[in-house]
Amino acid sequence: MIEIPPPAGELAVAEPLFIGSEIYRASSYGPAHPLRVPRVSTVMDLARALGWLPPGRFRASPRAKPAALTLWHEPAYIAALQAAELLGDATDEMRSRFHLGTLSNPVFAEVFRRPATGAGGVMLAADLLTARSGVIHVPGGGTHHGLPGRANGFCYLNDVVLGIKVLQRAGLSRIVYVDLDAHHCDGVQLAFAGDQGVRMISVHEEGRWPFSGALEDRAGGSAFNLPVPKGYNDSEARAVLEELILPRVAEFRPQVIVLQCGADSLTEDPLSRLALSNRAYLEAVRSLMPISPRFLVLGGGGYNPWSVGRLWTAIWGVLSGQDLPDHLPKGAGVVLQGLNWRGGRRAGPDAAMLTTLLDDLREGPVRPEIRVRLAALARR
Repeated sequence: MIEIPPPAGELAVAEPLFIGSEIYRASSYGPAHPLRVPRVSTVMDLARALGWLPPGRFRASPRAKPAALTLWHEPAYIAALQAAELLGDATDEMRSRFHLGTLSNPVFAEVFRRPATGAGGVMLAADLLTARSGVIHVPGGGTHHGLPGRANGFCYLNDVVLGIKVLQRAGLSRIVYVDLDAHHCDGVQLAFAGDQGVRMISVHEEGRWPFSGALEDRAGGSAFNLPVPKGYNDSEARAVLEELILPRVAEFRPQVIVLQCGADSLTEDPLSRLALSNRAYLEAVRSLMPISPRFLVLGGGGYNPWSVGRLWTAIWGVLSGQDLPDHLPKGAGVVLQGLNWRGGRRAGPDAAMLTTLLDDLREGPVRPEIRVRLAALARR
């Protein structure tokens, strides 16, 4: 049984808030990039079609100003990012020094404005949570690979780091970051390695880029890293939740939990070999929400437009106290039916992904390598 600590002090409790932006609707990394697919706009449309996003629970994300981004990022890099957007291209120096204009991090029309909007949304959420309790969902956040002086792994800025630093600046000293993305949160770990006020827990696919986050890597005592094998299923995710995530979060008595819900651990995602259903994520969300008075939930990876849209919308449903339907009403189904890959030759979704919000459970054995790694982490 996990003992849930009581909230410290008296905080005003606010209604759940969704922070989004229209910039994601018309913005793409380019026709050959995995992030050409619609994601945040799908969540907004689907949530509205379900009646879950009334005006009072939605707030348009501000765009972070360049000076605000230097809370962690180097001024020269921010200037280069702005210049690349104005030029519509990257110079040789931008490519070599800042990794702009590469296959992973191309220059596109909103190459500064889009990530600055994601960062602005997460920083606003963090600022709001310093003065109140409650839950905030920012599906456009979760860019956990960004580095101080260069783009990295589809991430131009690191809104996770910026948001946590806003929380720290306000005096919060016990912050837990949980990352469910298929890829290790290398940028976040770099920022907070050795910081005893931030506990990081990352569950990610072994042998996958960025090839960091080894089981033995403790990040100066601040991190619990769990690489998992391909085929990672719902039963294994439940064991990880109950034996690693919940105990390590609760014992830290967090003032705030930041949860990154990168959707690329789902079976349908083209950039991982994991096999979760969206119900595994929802179980984590429901279990973590009562542990802290403040709960900030972000997006992250995810490159199948149907699986991403369904997951992040379902997360908002849980956060905002909705009854999740077995079958989608017609208007919501129309949103999913209108999606496509925007290029490429991948097959479309099966019929259930167009008519339902929730996956069937994807259970399986809890394999010995998972048990051995959980035992090793439990001894720390």
